[in-house]
Amino acid sequence: MTRIKIILACCILYAAVGLSAHAEETLPEISSSDRILVFAPHPDDEAIGTAGVIQKALKAHAELRIVCYTNGEHNEPAFIVYEKRIVLKKNEFIRLGEVRRQETLKAMELLGVKKEQIFFLGYPDFGTMEILTKYWQSDKPYRSLLTRISTVPYKEAVGYKSPYVGESILRDIKTVIKDFKPTKIFVSHPGDTNRDHRALYVFTKIALWDMEGEIQSPHVIPYIIHVNGWPKPRGYHPDIYLDHPQTILGCGWQKEFLTEDEIKKKHSSIRMYKSQIECDPPYLFTFVRMNELFGDYPEITLHPGNEGTIAWEWLEPSNRIKSENSKNLDVGYACANDNLYIIFKSGRPGCRNLFATIFLLGYSYNREFSSMPKIQITVNSRGVYVKDKKEPLFVKEIKKFALDNACMLVVPLSALGRPDRIFSCVKTIRGNLIPDEHSWRILVLTQKSR
Repeated sequence: MTRIKIILACCILYAAVGLSAHAEETLPEISSSDRILVFAPHPDDEAIGTAGVIQKALKAHAELRIVCYTNGEHNEPAFIVYEKRIVLKKNEFIRLGEVRRQETLKAMELLGVKKEQIFFLGYPDFGTMEILTKYWQSDKPYRSLLTRISTVPYKEAVGYKSPYVGESILRDIKTVIKDFKPTKIFVSHPGDTNRDHRALYVFTKIALWDMEGEIQSPHVIPYIIHVNGWPKPRGYHPDIYLDHPQTILGCGWQKEFLTEDEIKKKHSSIRMYKSQIECDPPYLFTFVRMNELFGDYPEITLHPGNEGTIAWEWLEPSNRIKSENSKNLDVGYACANDNLYIIFKSGRPGCRNLFATIFLLGYSYNREFSSMPKIQITVNSRGVYVKDKKEPLFVKEIKKFALDNACMLVVPLSALGRPDRIFSCVKTIRGNLIPDEHSWRILVLTQKSR
């Protein structure tokens, strides 16, 4: 065989293997019977993460709705470059939030989306994680750091003048879902490093649990945007694949492949976000690839162990948002004897040099989520410190135990409101002062484990 024939044969074989591998990871096709709801944490995320999906929904004549969770007014570095001056006054930040809203309308119009298909909730950029974990049943709403206001300021927003509290966000998300009745919801990923992205995922899941039995359960399909050092290479590379981050595995990643025309339209739509592009020109275009990427973590079911034993469910190291050069701990969960157990395991003795922050948000089908405890536990060499939302909580039964090469935390389920499910997120620092932050995970408690 000549050299040219050998090269050609290898290319054909490589292409066949590649196509076969990618074909196994594609999203189910969107049909005319679908109702596609895209939740975007900030104006531009809908184009970055799902412009291809949006085009396919329009081509299939599926019903489509796009909802922006915030107006993105908190991105001060981008605004300084865009405005060519330092932005300080609160009204200027609100105006810049309006700039980003208009950019979304223009970008989506370019894709073929009508203005009446786009909605904005107007909640505080960079503040919704604080609201999720601290601001429920509160007479004093969250106050935005830059705008210094505590209610939705945008007249076009679904919840105009609504206070910045968890009940407002949950109500508006539920209203959108009930009105539209989606079959598929595209939403930000629980492992995204941006706080608003992660909070939106949690709010969406809570809203859907609250509405079980009221609507047909939609398929929730998260998309990932912010991960340290990902994706590479930076810049516009429409001829290469967008592969999943190597630090976030176990999500059942799927790809949605784009046609050449869809790639071009996605690129053109992203160009509409001028206020964001000027600060870091290559970044947004990095997501204009041959495919878009989607995936979610499976729920973790905690089963009771045999008598006298604990059945641990471990988070694999690959399931973490890992900081480069961090010395990771293995983290496990278990539930038995009316307690939740959390273990941090390493090659070092006990709890020495361990600093950990654990968020535990319990969900019960028999109690309003707003009234459920929102627990934050801080563990360090001096002891264990607990808060329920913003208030210190003194629960003697929450204890820390040093084991041979591990540290175990025992949390009574009564302190969590005796939940059916728990949203858990762990951030650890050990020795090298580099944080190792885990994604939000859903823990399911069986009747026997409770």
